[in-house]
Amino acid sequence: MKLLTVSSLAAFAVFLGLALRAQDPDAQAKAKAKGKARPPVVDTLGEGPWDLKTETGNVHVSVVTKGLDHPWGLAFVPGGDMLVTERGGRLRVIRKGVLDPAPLAGLPAIRAVSLGGLMDIALHPNFAQNRLIYFTYSKPGAEDPAHATTAVGRARWDGGPTLTDVKDVFVADAWFGGKGAPKGCCGEGPADGNSHGSRIVFDRAGLLYVTSGDRNYGELAQDPSTDIGKILRIKDDGSIPPDNPFVGMPGYEPEIYTIGNRNPLGLTVHPVTGEIWESEFGPRGGDEVNRIQAGKNYGWIVVTKGEHYNGEPSEKTHEGMVDPVLHWEPSINPGNLIFYSGDKFPQWKDNLIMGTMTRSVLRATFDDKGNPTGQERMLTELKQRFRDTRQGPDGFIYLLTDETFGAVLKMEPGQ
Repeated sequence: MKLLTVSSLAAFAVFLGLALRAQDPDAQAKAKAKGKARPPVVDTLGEGPWDLKTETGNVHVSVVTKGLDHPWGLAFVPGGDMLVTERGGRLRVIRKGVLDPAPLAGLPAIRAVSLGGLMDIALHPNFAQNRLIYFTYSKPGAEDPAHATTAVGRARWDGGPTLTDVKDVFVADAWFGGKGAPKGCCGEGPADGNSHGSRIVFDRAGLLYVTSGDRNYGELAQDPSTDIGKILRIKDDGSIPPDNPFVGMPGYEPEIYTIGNRNPLGLTVHPVTGEIWESEFGPRGGDEVNRIQAGKNYGWIVVTKGEHYNGEPSEKTHEGMVDPVLHWEPSINPGNLIFYSGDKFPQWKDNLIMGTMTRSVLRATFDDKGNPTGQERMLTELKQRFRDTRQGPDGFIYLLTDETFGAVLKMEPGQ
């Protein structure tokens, strides 16, 4: 008779909790009222581990933990623990490789609908001293919850079961959705406006970059009086850096760093150059990776390499607007991205690694001038939607699968 380990018991407990939640009578009643029945929670991944081939050698992929409901963001805590956000509004802890079945308490009210919810997470650069974490989430409106925006929350976490000193340090001027919300041109939708973004990353100077999606109303990405469809830059207390590119300009929100970004779902700091790089969804095709520069306009909705949903023509280039470094037609559905800087995969040094929702992990190479030279799609055998990509302190690569029964995976060199 096979004995159950503590780890397997914990995984079973999480699975049972998800299954019970899927069968909750209130949830079923709400689903029936909307004419929809929530599908059962299914593990589409399998047990693993897997030894898979790539163009530069084999990789070994193993499961860190399972039972996460659409995990979105991952952060490594000094000492070995991990923090993982679930889009449904829960913040989870993985302690010594085991998922704590109880989410952390203390989060604010979150509107977890469609692509909105609890999104990214980042540790303050001085986390070891101040224990501060930052997270982005869709903040419901006071009168109409669907009239929501993107907010940056901050909290203190001492390793226990509850967050303390929880507050919004920044609430984007990106309120949209709800009753009477307009629909944009070109077949955009749905009108609920849940394309929030939203990734966050600290740069080398300790400034925080926040991506804000176009909320399915792309015309606003070109409007400098709103934070919709922009990349924002703030200080760790939410105040505005005085050297932001539009500070003091009439009609411009001072937190705006770039304009014309559709739905940016990846953000990273290049470990060599310190540059900010971003990945974002296009419409029907035209997904992008961009090198982010202060004050630049990245084109949406004027320019797209893809096609509008209703077939309306679009410009492919436009003077004064920045072309992407990489783009894909048809869509690759980009998740978060990194530039690999560890020693476990020396053949991948400075390569871009990006999980995608088209069930692959992309690896892209560049020449000395930063021009792309090649691409490879990896881990297609797992048939998983990959949402987040991170390099761990150990030099291995960690991935989140955007599934109802989601997982944290670890990728190591294979034999």
